[in-house]
Amino acid sequence: MPTDPQPPAPAPGGHPGTVAEDLALYREKFKSRLPETLDELHGPAHGVVQLPSHVAWSGMTSYDMSKPRQRMGLYRTVLHEGLRDDIAAYIDRELLLLMWPVLRTLVGRTVRSVWEDAFPQLATRARTAA
Repeated sequence: MPTDPQPPAPAPGGHPGTVAEDLALYREKFKSRLPETLDELHGPAHGVVQLPSHVAWSGMTSYDMSKPRQRMGLYRTVLHEGLRDDIAAYIDRELLLLMWPVLRTLVGRTVRSVWEDAFPQLATRARTAA
């Protein structure tokens, strides 16, 4: 008598589809924070920027825009933790385009792909710089 085939093994966490669903929700979180266009980005290009605690909830909260590492850190933090209004207020379009080839290596894969999918000019900048 033949035996019934075994059902597929459950995904980690015990629930089929959980990992894929979690990744989709994570990606959607970042997509919902995107501006409509890069022209909405009017953040500061100079001076010292103090991020609110809901964005910089751990680590540095004040960034000197004249220091490249601090500027990169601010952008990384805002792209990961900022809401749509925060992104518009703290990210500058021209600086983002200029910094993207390096910045894209410092942000998570999901953040990078969401931004490059939405704004092909970022992906083009990355390819051009390579």
